[in-house]
Amino acid sequence: MEPGFIKANSNNLPKIDAVMLGRFFASNTDFCSSEFRNVKTSMSSRASYGDDAISYVQLKRDDKLCTVKCKICPEHKVHAKLYRCTLVVDEEEDIIISIQCHDCVASKGGCKHAIAFLMWVHRRSEEPSCTAVECYWKKSKLSRVGSSLKFMTAKELSNGNQLLPANMSVLTEFLDEARKRKIQNCELLKYHNNFILSDTYAISMHHLMCKYKHKGVDDFLHMSN
Repeated sequence: MEPGFIKANSNNLPKIDAVMLGRFFASNTDFCSSEFRNVKTSMSSRASYGDDAISYVQLKRDDKLCTVKCKICPEHKVHAKLYRCTLVVDEEEDIIISIQCHDCVASKGGCKHAIAFLMWVHRRSEEPSCTAVECYWKKSKLSRVGSSLKFMTAKELSNGNQLLPANMSVLTEFLDEARKRKIQNCELLKYHNNFILSDTYAISMHHLMCKYKHKGVDDFLHMSN
């Protein structure tokens, strides 16, 4: 930890709202150029990267300015040297003064690590208050992959978000159109209600599994032999 800085936690981070973000991105030429905006900015700000990659957050307050620093794990080389990012916020005027990554090759023109850190602080500002205080001076989850963290579950990768409900309308329309055009060599036709099983497909492993999954393992093994 650098001299004069303290460990960041859920009670001492500066508050960054959507209005402050909008003003900063609209006025900062590093982040509103045609090469960087829209898709790249959206991908860099996603929670699935920033929440797992940011570590060792520290901060210092000097009058009305709050300086927040972190180390962020590279997305594609998780065991490489961590990048350093610095955020400066004017808490009296509610203005983001600057956000900068100090180590990656794109840091001079605004890089994805700077955006990831900025959006991380914004998400912490939007979280509901609680009695427990979470410390942010810790190693990132992403940098632990392959060492202390041996695997990640699908639920962790999705950040706990539920999947959207299945919508079969597109598949149904496609299959109906294929049937009208008398297309016979499309694999998706096998999932249509009116699909006629051929002798070859009737004894396929997929068909046997679907047919005998409710009857027990013995019947399935008997038909598969």
